[in-house]
Amino acid sequence: MKKIIISIVALFGFLHAKAQENTTTEHPKKLTLDEVNLVSSYYRQDGNNSAVTGGIGSEKLSDISNTIDVTMVKYDKKERKNKFDLSVGIDHYSSASSDKIDLQANSSASYSDNRIYPTLGWSRENEAKGTTIFAGVSFSSEFDYQSYGANIGFAKKTPNKMGEFTAKFQAYMDQVSLIAPIELRTAGNTGGEHDSYGVSGRNTFALSLSYSQIINQNFQVEFLADGIQQTGYLSLPFHRVYFTDHSVHQEALPDRKFKIPVGVRANYFLGDRLIVRAYYRYYTDDWGLKSNTFSLETPVKISPFLSVSPFYRYYSQTSAQYFAPFEQHTAFDDFYTSNYDLSKFDSHFYGAGIRFSPNNGLFGIERLNMVEVRYGHYTKSVGMKSDIISLNIRFK
Repeated sequence: MKKIIISIVALFGFLHAKAQENTTTEHPKKLTLDEVNLVSSYYRQDGNNSAVTGGIGSEKLSDISNTIDVTMVKYDKKERKNKFDLSVGIDHYSSASSDKIDLQANSSASYSDNRIYPTLGWSRENEAKGTTIFAGVSFSSEFDYQSYGANIGFAKKTPNKMGEFTAKFQAYMDQVSLIAPIELRTAGNTGGEHDSYGVSGRNTFALSLSYSQIINQNFQVEFLADGIQQTGYLSLPFHRVYFTDHSVHQEALPDRKFKIPVGVRANYFLGDRLIVRAYYRYYTDDWGLKSNTFSLETPVKISPFLSVSPFYRYYSQTSAQYFAPFEQHTAFDDFYTSNYDLSKFDSHFYGAGIRFSPNNGLFGIERLNMVEVRYGHYTKSVGMKSDIISLNIRFK
């Protein structure tokens, strides 16, 4: 907590200095700081269906996350708006279930880990033509998993600027370290710090399409559709599966998966104080899993500077065809998993956010204009539950 407070104070000083620059309303021809968001969150969960121990055992996990997002803007000679986004996130988590990769250890190297995930994005908007092009790259790394991502896209507004079509293509190239449960490892690889593990690749390609439309001054709607293809090693090597004969195996799933989510989002402004934000998504894939998601958020403005946003999300899914609980799979199964993320369940996620955005800024810094705290509680019908609290501070 002390490190987080120090980082926030240091950031305030940096932002205050930048706030003295570029106070005119002219379009900046030099690269100019536009917005900074600092987000910190704490997450914890518990349950009794860990995939590491074959669908039984503790799912206890905690995660502390800190992310900083910086947006810079520059207009070129043709008055096109160029935006550069840099984001860096660092997570530290501890997991009782991952610790059970080695069933005999009191505390192994798998108990806790750090993940770092920087991203860099660029967009160019031609406001006169109503077009935007954008691209980005990303990276994520932890002990047993590395991911390299890239995206490119295009957006076009309708002639009256009331609608916008967006197309985005994303690709992720991942490497999974093949860390097996200790009792299934080959001779000579005992799971020590300096043991070498094999790796296997996983590729994801996604095409996302959306169309947003302003119906009138109170009502906006957006339609979304994705096509996602995954190939390669789609299992996790340290997930155990116990057969009916009590034998233990590594999780085995197909090396190909195609997913189609489609959704609709709608915002309705009920006067100056209340907004209703609704969202629905239907999902299906060729592993037999289907799901429905519905969420509702209703930000209420208490005063010109203070708003409260209660929210609720309901989710339900069918089971993937390769899932079975502890000691339910047999040797006749070609593919098998006891990961309850692929089981049949429904879930509820609810909570609220409080946002404070005074006109004169926070802590005497005029452009440090927003702080928001959000809390959410999540429950699954299979027994897992979690809590998350986050803090977002924005400079603009």
